[in-house]
Amino acid sequence: MNQRPSGPFREGDRVQLTGPKGRLHTTTLRADGELHTHHGVLKHSQLIGQPDGSVVAGSGGHEYLALRPLLRDFVMSMPRGAAIVYPKDAAQILAEADVFPGAVVVEAGVGSGALSLWLLRAVGPEGRLVSFERRADFADVAQANVATFSGGLPENWDVVVGDLVESLPDAVAPASVDRVVLDMLAPWECIEVVADALTPGGVVLCYVATATQLSRVAEFIRGTGLFTEPEANETMVRGWHVEGLAVRPDHRMVAHTGFLIWARRLAPGAVAPEVKRRASKSSYGDEDVELWTPGAVGDRQITDKNLRKRVREAQRAADGARIAAEDRATDDGEPSL
Repeated sequence: MNQRPSGPFREGDRVQLTGPKGRLHTTTLRADGELHTHHGVLKHSQLIGQPDGSVVAGSGGHEYLALRPLLRDFVMSMPRGAAIVYPKDAAQILAEADVFPGAVVVEAGVGSGALSLWLLRAVGPEGRLVSFERRADFADVAQANVATFSGGLPENWDVVVGDLVESLPDAVAPASVDRVVLDMLAPWECIEVVADALTPGGVVLCYVATATQLSRVAEFIRGTGLFTEPEANETMVRGWHVEGLAVRPDHRMVAHTGFLIWARRLAPGAVAPEVKRRASKSSYGDEDVELWTPGAVGDRQITDKNLRKRVREAQRAADGARIAAEDRATDDGEPSL
């Protein structure tokens, strides 16, 4: 990537300006450029050559804090062709998939390029990222976003427009990929071709939005017999307001955005030790409904004897409340009901 993360501002740098009342303006510096706001004009030449974190004043006297946008700032404000992977999930993807410098990573789909930027930073210049996207217009948006943030398209990034199942065998050699990240509606359709591409011990990680998808991916991974037992989680982030003694959670939080589920590729011919778990019926097929009965989801069945006991307890509580109300009415000199 060509963008310098530090040093004095240069022509062509992206700069995030925080103005009066906290309003943000993001601009690309040009020698003759100007930022026009309701508070006046700020010439780009005032910023070029200044260190990151400088404060400059516009023609109206209002001051602006100038900082290079962090990657998280950029992905949250960049143009979107598709929904993005939030920074909180991107960070977990890098951690759970253990994406390392020099890794060969496959990604599908590329969406708007948010996750691609995080993956490219993680693999570094010695690594390689191959991104698959079915829609050419989404791929165009993603490439433009990556080029905007990076100052050009990275040489170690290949974008393939097409279906992963059909295109992956031609893009990578068998057992040559270290990590695969799938962000799509039906990742289970790709698991078998991904297994062929992954090196033994490699990680496949799927980012899915619903519990139904999560369940199906888990069962499919188990069913192949080619991976370790899948693990899953979700990440929620709650900010805090901290000002003097006024310390409290923010009123808003970034809660559920998606689930992560991942597993590791077994060596060819290896059979993972059986994981002992409570017996259950298949997750799919004619017995689906049975899995969602009250008993299957942990709803305790109550006996007739216990039910009669609960009725008596409820009735005694109701009688006690009625008697207390009558006593209060009598004490107040009102006739009881």
